[in-house]
Amino acid sequence: MDGDWKQQLDALHDGLVRRDDPAAWVTEMDAMDASQRYPDVAVRGPLFGVAALDPAAGPGWRLLKPVMDGMPQQARDALNSHLWFTAKDGTQDRAVRRELLAAVDVLEREPVNELEVLGVRYRVVRGDEFARTGPEGLEPPRPTDAEPPDISWDGPDAGPSPDLGHPLDPTGPAGLMAGALRLAMQDFTYAGARFPARVRRDSERAVVTHPQVALLPVTFRVVENSGHGWSSHGTFMSTPHGARRLLYSALTETWPLIQNFGRREKELYGRAAEKFRARGRADEMRVDGRRFRICRAERMVRCGPDGPEPPRPSDQDDYGPVKIHPTMDEEGALTYD
Repeated sequence: MDGDWKQQLDALHDGLVRRDDPAAWVTEMDAMDASQRYPDVAVRGPLFGVAALDPAAGPGWRLLKPVMDGMPQQARDALNSHLWFTAKDGTQDRAVRRELLAAVDVLEREPVNELEVLGVRYRVVRGDEFARTGPEGLEPPRPTDAEPPDISWDGPDAGPSPDLGHPLDPTGPAGLMAGALRLAMQDFTYAGARFPARVRRDSERAVVTHPQVALLPVTFRVVENSGHGWSSHGTFMSTPHGARRLLYSALTETWPLIQNFGRREKELYGRAAEKFRARGRADEMRVDGRRFRICRAERMVRCGPDGPEPPRPSDQDDYGPVKIHPTMDEEGALTYD
């Protein structure tokens, strides 16, 4: 460990001591135990969201849209919708609406990753998803991971994404183990033959252009072990129980429908789902030779002198810009083309 690393870790430790927070110490011990049981990091790949630098919201970049999209264009479309609905419902000022709609027009025609609108800088940002792994596989939720106060098995995951408004500050407050992880990931690059050469080159370049790392709120996923590795099902959830509820609804509703289950399969998966539900906070289950787990999904965004990293040249889109909302004039009137 070089001197800079040691100084930063010492500062994190001193901050934790000064806080004298028993709950923080329990969280740190939990994280330390996890680092020993799941010592390696498995990287899944890039994700994209939208950040804003808004003087009215205070200093620094903050997330406007969650870093959860699989392609840059999905994040551009999310920004398009944000600006369009702000023009539709967020103002009665014709000049303000004109400027918002001018930005929408650009996003409908060009794959831009940054716009300035009404004094606010918007940027499509790139993150990486990763998880801890060890001999037992991907890391499940920790005892100190927050659960919702109401443990319900009906409806969608409660509450907004924890990403919304999250500051992209690579030097902000962090626990000792989170700070160590942040430092450890600074030198991370894609390596190995499974990554094309241009992806590896862009990854190595990003370490230089965006050398710092901002960690995003931890989320949770449903994953399945096929015997050849882990694959994910569904989207990110903000709590472990949200992911359990997602798995339960997949077993009882979604998969029987989209996979055209027969009667035997419906009954088999239904019984397994009810047993899983009855166990309360279980994080693993098996059915019909399949093994599922609730796992922690961690994410990071690289940052440089000018803020968070945008998409890289090697990041791919399956489609380009497109008009996604009706035409609006400066009075707010809509035209359906």
